[in-house]
Amino acid sequence: MWQQIFLAFAGLCAGFIIAGGVTGLMIGLSIVPRYAGITHTSEHMLLYEDVTFWGTILGNLFYLSGIVLPLGTPFLILYGMFSGIFLGGWILALAEIADVFPIFSRRIRFTEGMPLVIICIALGKTAGSLLYYYQGWQ
Repeated sequence: MWQQIFLAFAGLCAGFIIAGGVTGLMIGLSIVPRYAGITHTSEHMLLYEDVTFWGTILGNLFYLSGIVLPLGTPFLILYGMFSGIFLGGWILALAEIADVFPIFSRRIRFTEGMPLVIICIALGKTAGSLLYYYQGWQ
C-alpha cells in the first residue's frame, strides 16, 4: 500500500513539474502575451498566466485520475474548440519561431491571403480536435 501511495505522490509531483514547464514554455514563446495583445486585455496578464498554469494542473489531474465529467455534447464541442485553439496556438508559435511561414511564403511567391491561411489552419485544428474528442479516440 505504501508503495502505491508513494508512486501516486511521485506521479502527481511529476505532473505538477511538467505543468509548470509547459506554462513557462507557453509564456516564453509569447503565446499568452500575444493573445492578450491581440485582444487588448494585457492588463489581465497575471490572470492569464495563472489560468494557464491551473489549466495544465487540472488537465493532468483529470487525465490521471480518469474522472469523467458527464456534461454532454455542448461541453464536448466547447472543449474541442478550446483544445483546437490551444493546439493551434502552439503550432503557430513554434512555426513563427522557426520562421516557417515567411520562408515558405517567400519560396512559393505567396504574397496575399496569409491571414486567411492562418484562419484556415486554426479552423482545421479545431475541427480535428472536435472530431478526435467526439469519436473518443484516446
